[in-house]
Amino acid sequence: MSSMEISLSGRVTAGGHHLTQRVYYEDTDFSGAVYHARYLHFMERARTDYLRCLGVEQSTLFQTSDEGLAFMVHRMEIDFRAPARMDDIITVVTVTEKAGGAKMILQQEIRRGEQILIAAKVVIAVVNRAGRPRRLPDALAKQFLA
Repeated sequence: MSSMEISLSGRVTAGGHHLTQRVYYEDTDFSGAVYHARYLHFMERARTDYLRCLGVEQSTLFQTSDEGLAFMVHRMEIDFRAPARMDDIITVVTVTEKAGGAKMILQQEIRRGEQILIAAKVVIAVVNRAGRPRRLPDALAKQFLA
């Protein structure tokens, strides 16, 4: 993995995974504030890059594992606290609260500087190729909790 790819994927620290992004015109509504559904895109991208920073390739898990392994959002609770605006630099912080069994619970925040704009609890189901629940392998669970 090149240094450019690492920076594009964010970084993992003791405080979780941090992914910094700029808010573009396409992310906003007529008022210049981020359209509410775009926050889901920011958080999904952060979850994907969190996996990438842990050395996990989702396509490989799905294709090469004996029964396949994929992650699906099961439930999400979101608090919209303040809007992000066009040209803001935001950071999506992702922290694993639980990883084991057939689910993971992630806490995600979108921040502008130190200000929390969005706080979300995301429950992720671990499923096989057929979409049925399956256990998260212990080694992978440990990576998320490290």
